[in-house]
Amino acid sequence: MVFSSLFFLFVFLPVTLLAQHFMPNVKLKNIVVLAASLVFYAWGEPKWIAMMLLVTAVDFFAGKLVDKHRGTKKAKVFLALSVAITLGALFVFKYLNFFTDNIFSLFGSDFKTSIALPIGISFYTFQAMSYVIDVYRDEVKCQHNYARLLLYVSMFPQLIAGPIVRYSDIEKEIEQRTVTFDKVSSGITRFVIGLFKKAVFANFLGETATMFLDGEVSELSAVQGWIGIVAYFFQIYFDFAGYSDMAIGLGRMMGFSFPENFNYPYIAKSITEFWRRWHISLSSFFRDYVYIPLGGNRKHHVFNMLVVWSLTGFWHGASWNFLLWGFYYFVMLILEKKVYGKYLEKLPVIVRRFYSIFIVIIGWVFFYYEDMSAVGGLIKAMFGFNGFAQTGDFTIILNRAVLLAAAAVASTPIASNLTKSITRKISRKKNGKEIVQAATIVFQLGVLFVCVAALVGSTYNPFLYFRF
Repeated sequence: MVFSSLFFLFVFLPVTLLAQHFMPNVKLKNIVVLAASLVFYAWGEPKWIAMMLLVTAVDFFAGKLVDKHRGTKKAKVFLALSVAITLGALFVFKYLNFFTDNIFSLFGSDFKTSIALPIGISFYTFQAMSYVIDVYRDEVKCQHNYARLLLYVSMFPQLIAGPIVRYSDIEKEIEQRTVTFDKVSSGITRFVIGLFKKAVFANFLGETATMFLDGEVSELSAVQGWIGIVAYFFQIYFDFAGYSDMAIGLGRMMGFSFPENFNYPYIAKSITEFWRRWHISLSSFFRDYVYIPLGGNRKHHVFNMLVVWSLTGFWHGASWNFLLWGFYYFVMLILEKKVYGKYLEKLPVIVRRFYSIFIVIIGWVFFYYEDMSAVGGLIKAMFGFNGFAQTGDFTIILNRAVLLAAAAVASTPIASNLTKSITRKISRKKNGKEIVQAATIVFQLGVLFVCVAALVGSTYNPFLYFRF
């Protein structure tokens, strides 16, 4: 089940919200959300619920044992065991195919393993593991109720594609939370904005991207290559940021506060800044659980960066192109920090932003193709090796100019800042708050109508990050 499906929008979500609303206490509200989360996950892959239950059970008991033996060597042993088992599950289902296939290929065998990848395993294993680590660090209290920990791990808004929520983010809200009109209203607004990003921008941009990038790249002109990869550049942002917006909005509707995951990354003035704005929950996870424990900036800085970016690339998928993508960013970040960063800061802001956009676009080429020959073929096409333009390219540009221009504006805070400014001015006037509330409801219904119309009229509706 995906958030942009009509069944989710008009059956699953209303039933879940209403059921939670009428529960008289937080214990019963938690039961409703937990049951809904398990149904949500089982809707697509019921057989993999057992894996999620098992991973959560391992880390639940590990947390209790770590807490019981706090300050002793046994605590370290139980922590190590829980991390090994949790990462072991992730390795078997996500990476074993990759390693065995490559080992067999070294010996000239074309034998292939085929272990299916459970949806969301990259997210829920990281969350379960981080809980035990935080208990060991004494940063959160040990949870002695398995169902409550399972609620944290399995919560449907962020189960499939994040953001990666830490136990500390919602620890208090699992025990006690309030759902107010303002929270529900802001949650609905955030949700429909995310749905619009997904159903309108990401889907239509995705159709353009696949039209050019999934064909024979050696036949693309420079114009076609750039249109294809720029469309993907925006598609992956609106797809993932839209999903995060929907997750955060759903959380608010139920009284939970999930962390922000995107902060307009395409306005960054450097690659360092880009990664402070893109997939924030993943970047902060690797910073706090890998980079800093390895020594951070204090010792072996370059090596620590290499480890983190190798893991970042590999987290996205068991394929050489993702490792190459991670290494690409490792190189760019090291160059910024060690070589030309101080010169970059002296350049005009517009130049720095175009620099960042260019580097990110090239990075998405590595991300898009598992076939390295296709990577090279598209880069060659983008830089004119197949010719700058072909007959009909001007028409292609005209047909997609409005969509790409709208996507460019929507990927900046212009609309958000303008809306906040107008809302503040109206709120100061007599009956201003009532006007804002009425306008908000009209906005929510209008955006929802547009999204539903787009979904009904389109057969293209993937979520890119489901495969991670």
